This record gives sequence, structure tokens and C-alpha cells, in this order.
Amino acid sequence: MIYSDKCQFEYIQKVDIFAGLAEKELQQVLRSAHEQTFKAERHLFYQDDPARTFYLLLEGHIKLSQLTPEGNQVVLHFLNPGDAFGIVAVLRQINFPVTAKVVDDCRTLAWDHDVMKQLMVSYPQISLNAIQILSTYILGFQNRIRELCTERVERRIVRGLLRVAQQAGRKEDNGVIIDLAFTRQDLAEMAGTTIYTVSRTLTKLQSENLIDWHGDVILLKSPHQLVDIAEDRTGGGDNHPL
Repeated sequence: MIYSDKCQFEYIQKVDIFAGLAEKELQQVLRSAHEQTFKAERHLFYQDDPARTFYLLLEGHIKLSQLTPEGNQVVLHFLNPGDAFGIVAVLRQINFPVTAKVVDDCRTLAWDHDVMKQLMVSYPQISLNAIQILSTYILGFQNRIRELCTERVERRIVRGLLRVAQQAGRKEDNGVIIDLAFTRQDLAEMAGTTIYTVSRTLTKLQSENLIDWHGDVILLKSPHQLVDIAEDRTGGGDNHPL
């Protein structure tokens, strides 16, 4: 780990699990980490692997997904530089509930379980932060389950687009651009539907001049109108649940 990397310290100051620590304490936390790099398409870990490491993403993007008991893959989240993940390794040595796949070349800081355990003993604020973060995660998963069970498919697809835009998009004069390797299959998994239904819905959204999707680049031309669809403020639409 190279402490002279100012970027690392700037990121660690913003990580929720280290919130409330003094600068001297954050410096010790940073000195306890080690740096790792991963090539695109690699996996940091698979679902049900033993959770032994906590990560902070410095560069690149990572996709988190989960395989359901029925064998369906669900894309849960796209991680950006500055995001931390693997919190289950902080609390106890259990299995990872998700798979983490590298979207493009990435660089991380990593803390092994024993190191995090010692940091939590030294700085109890980390333990309190971890409990709060897990509570937020649980609420988020509950909301996702509700969406999949009750909302019509167009809303779920648009919500998926907006979720990825929030996680990995950037604002431009002509809208919000998503330019990571996000596929129609990823969107289908996020929305709990088929790639055919996703393609049909995207064609409709493009015909209404709300989005533009070419190759790996997605442009949300009218985010506000998409939010109206996601929140069901427009009425109408395809009411089929799947």
C-alpha cells in the first residue's frame, strides 16, 4: 500500500464504514490495507465463496449479481470508484451472498478479515457503522423483492436503467450517458424478465425518443420522463407482470 497516493485517502474519507474516524485513525486504516488489481472479466469472488476480504474500489467498475434458488441470475448493483463492498467479511466469516465480476480493469484496496477485526476492536465506530450499513442493505433488498413481485414489467425495466444511471452514469448536455459494458441481458436480470421483453420495451422507449442505445453506450435523453414511468405517474403501459 502506498500512502502517498492522495486519491486513496480521499476515497477512504468518504467510505461509510469509516465515517466518524479522525484523520490519524483513517491513516492507520489506510496503512492496514493492501492494493490489488484485476483484469476485465475476472471475478473477485463468487457467490457462496468464504467472505474473507473487504474491498474499496479505486478504479474501474464491478458488477454484483446473485443466483436465485431457481437458477436465475439477478444483477444487483454496479460499483464505481469510491464504493466499498464485502461488508459481510467485516462482521463475521460467512459466505459471500453475491458474485463480484470485473467489468473493466480495476484497482482496489483490500482488508482481510483478521485486519478488519482488529480495526473494529481499536475503533468501535467501525462496528456501529457496519450495523447501520447492513440495515440499509436489508431495506434495499426488501424494496427490490417488492418491485419484482408487484410492479409491471415496463416500470421494472425503466427502474433498472435509472438505477444503473445513478450508479454509473454521467450527465451531459443531451442527457445521462451510461458507457460501461451493460447489456440487455444485464437489464433483463435486474428487472426479473426476459431479454425479449427488454428488447421490446427498449424499442418502444427509443421510438418515443426517451433513450438511445448503441453498442455499449446508453443515452437517457429524458430522465425526468423515465422517472415518471418508473413511478407510474404516466398511466397506461404494458400491465403484464412479467
